[in-house]
Amino acid sequence: MNTCTKRYSQPVPRPLDQARRAALLAGVIAYIGDHGLVELSLRPLADYLGTSSRMLIHYFGSKEQMLIAALETQRPDIAGLFAGVIDIDMLRRRMIESFCVNTTSDWVTSTGVLMQVLGVSTVPASPFSAYANDAVHILIHALTDVLQSLDPDLPDPESTATLLISGIRGLLQDRLVTGDTTRVSKAARLLINQCLPPTNTRTPTH
Repeated sequence: MNTCTKRYSQPVPRPLDQARRAALLAGVIAYIGDHGLVELSLRPLADYLGTSSRMLIHYFGSKEQMLIAALETQRPDIAGLFAGVIDIDMLRRRMIESFCVNTTSDWVTSTGVLMQVLGVSTVPASPFSAYANDAVHILIHALTDVLQSLDPDLPDPESTATLLISGIRGLLQDRLVTGDTTRVSKAARLLINQCLPPTNTRTPTH
């Protein structure tokens, strides 16, 4: 006796629209900037984005995965920040331009979101702990490498980089909270000038 077996093909998932995905991630960052990260839920976020909770899950899998993907789009351009720096004076100017002068709306949103994530990441078992830890160390390691290249005689470049990055981050938080750009920018310039060694005209080592 012959039996016939029906074969059911699995539906092929539709490829994600990458342009739409990028637009959603940009919207997520804007939403967090406007409404905050704490107790964020999918339904009001989906309403804000003009989509549905189901569609967000389709694109990102979970709320946590969506948030991490959105945060990844806000990583600073480390290569661009230190590209072409040939001496300490240039590094000083580059850091002042990046951290003391920038007041664009995109900067305010991006920095505000990062500050929220760093705060939430201190909670035990936070889904953002790995991202926040990575975000802190990437900048410190990059600046440490630049300092070592520009001034091989600098006694402790990692501590100098840590003081600069962590100190500037605290000042940026002050700036976001108080809105006092002038006072905070003056303090950031003072920190940068005091932490960086005097001009060294030695060519970088590779």
